[in-house]
Amino acid sequence: MRTQGLHTQQEVLGVLEAAETPLTAYDILGTLKVGKPKLAPPTIYRALAALVEQGRAHRIESKNAFIACRGHAHDETAILTICDDCGSVDEKIDKDLIHRLGHVASDDGFRPRHHVIEVHGSCADCAEESK
Repeated sequence: MRTQGLHTQQEVLGVLEAAETPLTAYDILGTLKVGKPKLAPPTIYRALAALVEQGRAHRIESKNAFIACRGHAHDETAILTICDDCGSVDEKIDKDLIHRLGHVASDDGFRPRHHVIEVHGSCADCAEESK
């Protein structure tokens, strides 16, 4: 059973890696169901949860969608820049910013568990096109 779950995770990650824009769980399900008609949403959600926990994928909270991790620092919080025009997503790591954010949040005793940092705007290509 565990092997099957790892296989599904690899398949989901493959779909995410091939995508140019974020995908919802149902987008992924639709892609994978072609070869596996009995595949169900809970299986996809479990695979996505495991991939996010492993740092191999990111959940884009504002879009309820996912992307494959494209960075190398899987144990760090990513700052996701999301183009509202073309849908592209880039990830950046700024350890100092994350550290400062943690301190700001914990000044009054709050204990942050994780950070979600999403910045919406226009990517360089879309910004250039709109000139």
